[in-house]
Amino acid sequence: MTLQDQVKEILNDFDNVTSDKIIAILNQIQPYLKSEITQDYLKGKINGVSGMTDEAEKKKFCKTMMPYLDWYIQGNS
Repeated sequence: MTLQDQVKEILNDFDNVTSDKIIAILNQIQPYLKSEITQDYLKGKINGVSGMTDEAEKKKFCKTMMPYLDWYIQGNS
């Protein structure tokens, strides 16, 4: 399954995808971001979510990073 397919899967079925999978995909998308500042910002958000233990809280914060998934699909369709 390509990265693009995995991103589409998350966007289409967010509620049934684990936060760990979302974080793994966001880590793979990060190098595609054009700005180093944006890459660092996303890395900080990912690190913050990774340190959480409550799955519900992790999913809530993962949802705030959905625009990165949308951006990846728009630029790589």
